[in-house]
Amino acid sequence: MKDEAKDPKDTAEGRKMTSPARTTSAPEPLLKVDGLVKHFPIKKGLLQRQVAAVQAVDGLTFDVRPGETLGVVGESGCGKSTMGRLITRLLEPTGGRVEFEGTDITHLNTGRMRPLRRDVQMIFQDPYSSLNPRHTIGTIVGMPFKLQGVKPEGGVKKTVQEMLERVGLSPEHYNRYPHEFSGGQRQRIGIARALALRPKLVVADEPVSALDVSIQAQVVNLLDDLQEELGLTYVIIAHDLSVIRHVSDRIAVMYLGKIVELADRKDLYSTPMHPYTKALLSAVPVPDPKRRGVKSERILLRGDVPSPIDPPTGCRFHTRCWKATEVCRTTEPPLAALATGHQVACHHPEDAADQAPEDTTLLSAARDAIEVVTVVAKAEETATESAAGPAGPAEPPVKPAGK
Repeated sequence: MKDEAKDPKDTAEGRKMTSPARTTSAPEPLLKVDGLVKHFPIKKGLLQRQVAAVQAVDGLTFDVRPGETLGVVGESGCGKSTMGRLITRLLEPTGGRVEFEGTDITHLNTGRMRPLRRDVQMIFQDPYSSLNPRHTIGTIVGMPFKLQGVKPEGGVKKTVQEMLERVGLSPEHYNRYPHEFSGGQRQRIGIARALALRPKLVVADEPVSALDVSIQAQVVNLLDDLQEELGLTYVIIAHDLSVIRHVSDRIAVMYLGKIVELADRKDLYSTPMHPYTKALLSAVPVPDPKRRGVKSERILLRGDVPSPIDPPTGCRFHTRCWKATEVCRTTEPPLAALATGHQVACHHPEDAADQAPEDTTLLSAARDAIEVVTVVAKAEETATESAAGPAGPAEPPVKPAGK
């Protein structure tokens, strides 16, 4: 990863301070999502009647401004990838509304959606299965030009070779096949394909989860550099909170198909308001040598994530929350702004005014919902052992005199 002290997003001269998301007069959102819903039906029997539904995404509302990066985090199965496929219209929404540059694209058919594919692209999670093994890299990266009927200046081959060079590959790779590349190189090929037509919005679904740590850093820095160079807007979906912190301007935290917290990067990491966000952040290791020997508390959530087929009533997190009361069990909290640019869906948020102060009796499950563990840095443990003095081997017996 980039050195934290040299991260351009944390300096006054960096892109983050001059991006459209930080200007006093905020521009119109590039992408606007309102009440987005996706339920996958479960059918049984000879007549294939619907008996239930997997509520993968259930009422998401957010927007993405031009030039910014929105990070989306959450546990596996919370609906992050489904959300990404919905806003790129790779899946048909069950309900809600998706607008791109003021145009409603929620239910556009394939023919009417095709021209918009130039402006909305996706980087897929698995670099191994997202590339056709029968096609050369030149054919794969050049396919968007063919599908859109675009004839770039200088020809497709020259443009594809320039794009390969831009993502850190050699133009000589044009005639090679996917199996000849490593995982990190394949992900770069996927990025080149997504950016071939110079889109305005790129949805990256776990772009580095299948890569080792050193390659992750290269790909993340590449996405950063391409955003500055081409003026891209990103929606990046990831499990790794460290990656999201590095690349994002704003962060949305999802739990069981819903956004529970949405805030600027700095606000979310310094003052998390939703209990679920606080539990997530407590598990993130802090790579700071100055913190060696400092004790920290980790919040361990007990129990499993409820099934999206039959989610809990009220707040969906109340079955695992240590602050849950009766109102959490019966009433779903709205995603409301409790601070400037900080939206939270919680009746009893952290570091903010209680939204249901009259309800103070905890549910019985809340008392055993978590386990707080004190984590001691290894440096402190080593220092303690050194001070005590490790037990060395026993001294050899003294030989009797004269022998």
